[in-house]
Amino acid sequence: MIETINKNQFMDRFSQMGREKQFSYDGKTALFEYLEEQEESIGEPQELDIIALCCEYVEYENIKDFWKDYDKEDYSDMEAIRDHTEVIMVRDEGFIIQQF
Repeated sequence: MIETINKNQFMDRFSQMGREKQFSYDGKTALFEYLEEQEESIGEPQELDIIALCCEYVEYENIKDFWKDYDKEDYSDMEAIRDHTEVIMVRDEGFIIQQF
């Protein structure tokens, strides 16, 4: 059974699962838009699993924040990060990655 949800419902699902602070508001918006694009590109709906999203993706305020978890020498700029994983831009410097 598939349920179509809008952005507000997507945001509410994080709260319902106790994960409202997992991503910023802008981060959840960017993630929602990214997932919608993914559905369109593959031509089929995807199941929404908030816990899986929280395990699979992480948001960073900027690249310096990213370097707390990943080696600066290996990932010195956004291009190096994009070469290794999916990057979803959130704000001027903020971004979400698919963890690796």
